[in-house]
Amino acid sequence: MTMRRVFVIGGSGPGANPEFAVAAEAVGRLLADNGLRLVYSGGGQGLSGALAEAALARGGAVEGIVVQTDMQRNPPRAGLTELVVADSEPERDAMLVARADAVLALPEGMSSLRPLEAICGPDQPLGRQKPFGLLNTGDYYTTLLKGADDDLLELFARESQRGLLIVERDPAVLLRAMADFRPPETRRLERREDSEW
Repeated sequence: MTMRRVFVIGGSGPGANPEFAVAAEAVGRLLADNGLRLVYSGGGQGLSGALAEAALARGGAVEGIVVQTDMQRNPPRAGLTELVVADSEPERDAMLVARADAVLALPEGMSSLRPLEAICGPDQPLGRQKPFGLLNTGDYYTTLLKGADDDLLELFARESQRGLLIVERDPAVLLRAMADFRPPETRRLERREDSEW
């Protein structure tokens, strides 16, 4: 798999833990330094804003996808490489996933693990071919996992075992693991070709 575009899920707030903003900025710099295009929700506030600011400051390409009806209430960040306007929230969410090769959630990017069912399960396009990385700064996602129900715990375990769900505390290690990702179907084919029957 060639990873060129990464959809990063970030919160619009500053983060309860100061380490979260540091992590968001680190991800933005790493994407830019490695020639990876940042795809995100287009905002200029909070962790998402810090992420985009860091990427742009390093000369990185940043693509924002916003909802038409939200633009007046939540103006997109100025100076983006590309701004795409969607007609609705479901359309924007679908575009964010479709236009990226991988998904990375910053701490506080998700307030629960429930979105994993919508975009990371085996019946979803992302679940079949794109890695989903959780940046576990300050053990944010470990804490969420402790409060998850049995269905989510099963999904988390299954997708982690398949290599589709990648959890790391270090942004550089996480991005490297996501770049090395190969779809399970590809790995199974390689095993068949290596076998004697």
